[in-house]
Amino acid sequence: MDSETMDVMYAANASNMTTEPGNNLSDLHSNLDTLFLLVCGMIVYFMQCGFAFLEAGAVRSKNTTNILIKNVMDLFISGVSYWLFGFAFAFGDGGEADKFIGLKYFASHSLPHRQYAMFFFQFTFAATASTIVSGAVAERCEFVAYFVYSVFITGFIYPVVTHWAWSSGGWLTVGDSYAALNNEVVAYQDFAGSGVVHVLGGIAALIGAIMLGPRLGRFHRSSNTVATIRGHSVPIAALGGFILFFGFLAFNGGSQLTISNSGDGEALARAVVNTVISGSFAAFMSLILNRLRVFGNTWSLLVTINGALTGMVAICAGCNVYEPYAACVVGLIAAIVFRTYSVLMIKLGIDDPLDAVAVHFGGGSWGLIAVAFFDSKEGIFYAGNLKSGYKLGWQCIGLAAIVAWTASLSCLVFGLLRCFKILRVPQEEEEKGLDIPKHNEPAYPVEAYGHGHIERLIQILENNPTVVTQGFANMAFEREITDKGPYENPESRHVVVNGSSEKAKPINKSGNGITITVNNTKL
Repeated sequence: MDSETMDVMYAANASNMTTEPGNNLSDLHSNLDTLFLLVCGMIVYFMQCGFAFLEAGAVRSKNTTNILIKNVMDLFISGVSYWLFGFAFAFGDGGEADKFIGLKYFASHSLPHRQYAMFFFQFTFAATASTIVSGAVAERCEFVAYFVYSVFITGFIYPVVTHWAWSSGGWLTVGDSYAALNNEVVAYQDFAGSGVVHVLGGIAALIGAIMLGPRLGRFHRSSNTVATIRGHSVPIAALGGFILFFGFLAFNGGSQLTISNSGDGEALARAVVNTVISGSFAAFMSLILNRLRVFGNTWSLLVTINGALTGMVAICAGCNVYEPYAACVVGLIAAIVFRTYSVLMIKLGIDDPLDAVAVHFGGGSWGLIAVAFFDSKEGIFYAGNLKSGYKLGWQCIGLAAIVAWTASLSCLVFGLLRCFKILRVPQEEEEKGLDIPKHNEPAYPVEAYGHGHIERLIQILENNPTVVTQGFANMAFEREITDKGPYENPESRHVVVNGSSEKAKPINKSGNGITITVNNTKL
């Protein structure tokens, strides 16, 4: 296109803007808001990848495929259930029941096209609430049970809470007026979902973990000891953490919902900056706390990642109304809350492989309370009046309502699954891992490893097919450490084929020896 043609087009557009300024400006605002929601929703959608990597790295290699397919299916289960029921319960007009639940837009019926972007953005939040649970029940939950609880969370439990707090007619949104305040209205405040998403997901995760019970070997009641069950890949978990850090910027910033109105840009920037500050200070505090002997006496990468996530969870409720120094305080306290809940879960004998309860329920509940103190306009530390006290009361009421609603329905769902004996996998499958019996897709198949020097084994197996199993022994650090806990290393030191195994000896000082035994014959 030449410059003369472009000049003509610009002149025509300017003429249209002059003759019909209202229509064109309105369309521009609408399109900008739609684009804003879609882009932010796509980034939140990508957070599922972060959850998938974080959870995959935190579980043992024998359960990697199982946890990955659950994270993949979170998106698609949520897509079906939230489209059919969830959005209608969350944002539809409920008539006389509107303070409690919506009853319009089932399967997008009569949903205005301009609301499609809103549907997409809210759907990604529903998927996030469901994903929180999968981390707490990892390595022992039946696949069918996962489908059932995911449908209930994204199709009913979460949408109803969303209607309370975020729809125009929900009882937490409407609040109440008080004569002592000259009939001024006070209501619940949760900008980006500290309570609606994270407390809800954390409570559902807690109930699921309690109903399932701990993983085999996690707690030893007779000796009153706790076994460390390590995940198989810290780098994969760290990659998941980085993706989630990025996603939280859109999760919190996108909750502004519009970008075309006056002040939207400033509110968006404030939310993003406060998210970064809270997450940063929470990460530092978590790192330092874990260096204390009472918590672990190490500089832990995984604890730092979870601490940063807790800070970002806690800031959700008020990231649009905090001053930056308040975000710093919220993050510091969020780290303390996270470590406290993490230790408490272990003391109570509740097995949470991802610390999902500590991160999401701990961070989310603190975030709801923090708003009442640090809101730069109406917080207790700023206004210091009767209204700010009422605000604290409404935050506590909202927190209690979300906990009670989620806990009661989660107990019903997980309890029924347990009664029908479809909640937990059989012991044998749990011991061997879920990847092969459930999916026949091991994440790290034995036959995929090697360096071309085991042709003899291959020839024997071709002539006399047998079952090959892999044994594990960490020879490199045998003398330096005593913790043998259930690690799994793809670089196995011995292989067993229908017979006994013999621990390999290193070929040389720097080499990794491999001994292969076939039908009790060493190769």
